[in-house]
Amino acid sequence: MDYGLIGEKLGHSLSKPIHESLADYTYDIHPLTKDEFKEFMEEKAFQAINVTIPYKKDVIPYLDSMDDNAKAIGAVNTIVNNNGKLKGYNTDFSGFDYMVERHGVELKDKKVVVLGNGGAAQAIKAVVKKHEAKEMIVVDVVDDGESITYEECFEKHTDADVIINTSPIGMYPKVDASPVDLTKFPNCQAVMDVVYNPITTKLVAQARDLGMIGVTGLEMLVAQAKYAVEIFLDVEIDDSRINEIYEEVKKDFL
Repeated sequence: MDYGLIGEKLGHSLSKPIHESLADYTYDIHPLTKDEFKEFMEEKAFQAINVTIPYKKDVIPYLDSMDDNAKAIGAVNTIVNNNGKLKGYNTDFSGFDYMVERHGVELKDKKVVVLGNGGAAQAIKAVVKKHEAKEMIVVDVVDDGESITYEECFEKHTDADVIINTSPIGMYPKVDASPVDLTKFPNCQAVMDVVYNPITTKLVAQARDLGMIGVTGLEMLVAQAKYAVEIFLDVEIDDSRINEIYEEVKKDFL
């Protein structure tokens, strides 16, 4: 495999058509079990890859270096093989930042609740910090010392201005699930969901019904892929391509 995506469960991935629209190479979807992952990373039989759930942190011990973004975030979704030396990057940061800017979501001086604290959350939290949110509350089902429980969130933080879902809740095939009921957050102005399949999650549909900005993750997926291709091939691609490909891929959901 020269270029492609590794992760555990990749049946829903849209990365192949997105990458092959952006670049002239074959992009392979390569699901790996935990044991296969270890062998794959040790063999280094690729030119450049993207990394998704659950390996964004697990790849780090195999890397020779990381760019500043990846170091600060502590998660990697893009790896380039330079003659056997692996360098890690994080284009999720730029992809999510693009989505925030495109939809005019105001984070500065706002109270932001981030749902989930796995590999996907790390870049999102870094973007929230970049935009100088007044307060960021991280909520998760796992007590990791940084996050709070959903129960505590509902007790103390229903005054949130922005809610960002980085958890897989609501992802295909469990499309009837939603991480929170937005009627409990009367001050909320915007909801962003990194889930992109379905294109409109139950959470985002409720946000729009309540008059909030509601954005799902397909644009972030396309944007981070564009930034990854730039790293893979050492080229520059105009940001206008993000929306062009987003509109094309979106048709598959309609």
